[in-house]
Amino acid sequence: MQFAYPCMLAPDVEEGVGYVVTFPDVPEAITGAQTREESLYLAEDALAVALSAYVDNREEIPVPSPVADGQEVVAVPPILAAKLALYMAMRRQQVTKVALAARLGLSESAVRKLLNPDHRSHISQVEKALRAVGRYLLVHDGAYNIHAGKSGSHPGSLRDRITHGS
Repeated sequence: MQFAYPCMLAPDVEEGVGYVVTFPDVPEAITGAQTREESLYLAEDALAVALSAYVDNREEIPVPSPVADGQEVVAVPPILAAKLALYMAMRRQQVTKVALAARLGLSESAVRKLLNPDHRSHISQVEKALRAVGRYLLVHDGAYNIHAGKSGSHPGSLRDRITHGS
């Protein structure tokens, strides 16, 4: 599962200046700033905090919807994406923290830290835990430019890669 979500970037009508960023799939994630670029930069943090709350509340992580015209795409940092993938795999397989700890030869508290979005974990530890639940980590690299104008208007944009699978 990718943890890259479409968002809407709109002028801030209440303040009369700047932009507001909202996520249709994650309504709790709202942010904004004076400039378009700063708004999209802050959107990553707002998305990460909102998705972390789903984990804290033991809720299902929303699946990103397809990107529509006029939307931008914001992804969470890679370590958080790996932790969210681990959380989702454990939920789907009904694997408890104690059971995963036994598979990994770790304490339950160590597994709790691996799942904690706010705890600084080493990516190799999360990757090992993912393998223990039959998943693997795939890292995709690509050009990411914040640009003015219509979203996806440049060939190879993040929006194009997600909607067209390139």
